[in-house]
Parts: sequence; C-alpha cells; structure tokens
Amino acid sequence: MNNPVALGRCLTFINCQLNPGGQAAPGEMRAVRRTVTFSRQAGCGALVIAEKLAAMLQADTPEGEPPWTVFDRNLMDKVLEDHNLPARLARFLPEDRVSLLQDITDELFGLRPATWTIIEQTADTVLKLAELGHVILIGRGAHVITARLPHVLHVRLVSPMEKRLEHCREAYRMSEREARAFCGREDTGRERYLKDHFDVDVNDPLSYHLILNTGLVSFDESARLIKEALRGGTAVNGKVTTQPPFAQAKD
Repeated sequence: MNNPVALGRCLTFINCQLNPGGQAAPGEMRAVRRTVTFSRQAGCGALVIAEKLAAMLQADTPEGEPPWTVFDRNLMDKVLEDHNLPARLARFLPEDRVSLLQDITDELFGLRPATWTIIEQTADTVLKLAELGHVILIGRGAHVITARLPHVLHVRLVSPMEKRLEHCREAYRMSEREARAFCGREDTGRERYLKDHFDVDVNDPLSYHLILNTGLVSFDESARLIKEALRGGTAVNGKVTTQPPFAQAKD
C-alpha cells in the first residue's frame, strides 16, 4: 500500500518544480541541484536512510527551493502518471522479470504494455526526476540510467544477512523464516532486473561512488556520510560553483 505521506511529498515536489517562480531568469544559470541514487540489498534500511538523508539535506536547503524527496514505491505512481497508464499496472512493475510468455500474452490481449516499454518509460521518468534534482531515487536501475549525469551520487547499501533479517523482523514484523525468504526473493529479483534490462551486475563495486555496510555503520551515520559526499560543488546565492568531488566524465 502506498504511503499517503510519501505521495504528498512527491506532489509537493512536483508542484514546486513546475512553479515558474522557481525558474532561472533568461541568461542566468540555475543552481545545480544534486541527486542521489540508492542500490541496495534487501533489509539494509535504504528507505529509512533515504528519509533521514532527505531531512538532513532539507535542513540546509534555502527557502523557496524544491523539497528533497525520496522516490521508492511512489516512483511507480509517477511513471503511471507521466505516461497516462492505469493505476492497475503498478502490480506489473516489480524489480523482477516478467516471463516472456506472460509478457507476449498480456500485450496480445491488451492487458498491459510490453515489459520493454514499461522499462523505457520508467527510465524516462527517472531521468526527468534526476535532472530536476533534490531527489533520492531508490532502485529501478537508477544508478545505471543516470550514470552519465555528473551531479548524481550513486550509493550502494550492503549488510550481513543476520543484520538484514533483524531489520526485516523489526520493520516489517516478519518471522525469521519470512525475512530470509523475503531477502532472498528481493535480492534475486533485483539482480535479475539489472542483468536482464541493463546488462549490469548490481554487485559491481565500480558502478558506485560510495558503498556502505549498514551492518557496521548505523542508519544515522550512513545518512551523514552520504550528506558529506554531497558537500562539494554546492550552489552559493543561487549560482553554480564547482562540480561535486564525485563527478567525473563518462565515456
């Protein structure tokens, strides 16, 4: 079920970004707004860390700037909205593979667009959000889709299985057996999603600027470290200063 608070924040973000008053005057360069992507193992606390990070970043954000917003499950609502798709399609958009037979059958009978179309539309929405900035994008291959954008910081969250099981039991009220099955299913699905649609190994450390082990680093400290990584190249008085220290040219 979608969190109405999270959806409300997304609506606030979108309205603020579309507000003409927030646009730069002709000939004036708009301040670069950073973006963060999260790739994660299941049970690492990605959403908790993202919300803490958003709050920390928002505290330093000048009045009138768009709010820092986390897009996780609510990203799919944005995809459906952007492409005028019915809400019922949300259930076809997990980070996993739809079988080829089901894909062909569903498209043939008009039940939903082909999987490659949905992936393409998701990527389009991810790019739009990343280019606007002030967003934290969780999953959906966001770190691959935005790899060529120099203002985007890519973070990978990992943790030992016992710590992940502990978080799932506490956060989702799962039994240990349910938590273990959940982590295995989610990890496999995410690995498959990245491999099938982007030909990328989600576990490749070279895909990320920062890898954090939340089994050794608390959620609060993880958020603080990510914030520190974003410090360089911030805007001053609405003007762009330098590129962030993590930015580099992409071939």
